[in-house]
Amino acid sequence: MEENMDESQSQKGCKECCERCVGSLPWASLIATILLYMGVALFCGCGHEALSGTVTILQNYFEVIRAPGETLDVFTIIDILKYIIYGLAAGFFVFGVLLLVEGFFTTGAIRDLYGEFKITACGRCLTAFLMLLAYLFFLVWLGVTAFTSLPVFMYFNVWSMCQNTSLVEGANLCLDLRQFGVVTISEERKVCTGSEKFFKMCESNELDLTFHLFVCTLAGAGAAVIAMVHFLMALAANWGYLKDASRIQKYEDIKSKEEQELHDIHSTRSKERLNAYT
Repeated sequence: MEENMDESQSQKGCKECCERCVGSLPWASLIATILLYMGVALFCGCGHEALSGTVTILQNYFEVIRAPGETLDVFTIIDILKYIIYGLAAGFFVFGVLLLVEGFFTTGAIRDLYGEFKITACGRCLTAFLMLLAYLFFLVWLGVTAFTSLPVFMYFNVWSMCQNTSLVEGANLCLDLRQFGVVTISEERKVCTGSEKFFKMCESNELDLTFHLFVCTLAGAGAAVIAMVHFLMALAANWGYLKDASRIQKYEDIKSKEEQELHDIHSTRSKERLNAYT
């Protein structure tokens, strides 16, 4: 009988511990962090490979040559974009960790208001600062999403021409890189529908793979935008909770001080009466 009671108490204790651990997790910040990491990883990984595929297509089918020296050409711009991708991956990894840690501390401060955690003005300022950063990064990712849609649109046009080669067989359509600003006006780098390079480019894996990689890059940027919106909602909610909790904490501190003063006055009068009686 005692063994059964001990087992039930241990199971109850494990259950309460699991419920307490699960309840203390900042689920909103955790979900937003996972979504942010997934979006940034998809954007950076697919974007890097898509840029490498673009270099291969330009060199093999359009015969674009890298300019000598430090001349700013399309290949230099692609290298700069790759370095930007490396910076985005590192920066948003740190930013996601900061937001997740802030969610843990805020959840702990709210759930354990009268315990070890104390809601300070520094904590509220940190939440407001992270909210401002999240809003700025939200605008940045909106611009990145709009910028990423441009190569998706260009590759979709080329990919659709390749998918409908029988329809454009009689037409004389050309892909001129000067229209996209890839090369200067004086350079003529184009591929026409009836040429051998056009059919080789359409039959190669580089075009199809690069197009779908840019689509995945756009999806990753969209996921990062959604994650930023999620972070903004979580930070705004945490700010409201912290503001209300700080007021409750001030009220409790004032109340405890008044009770302590009343207790001191009562004890002083009791001592005075005892001294007067003796």
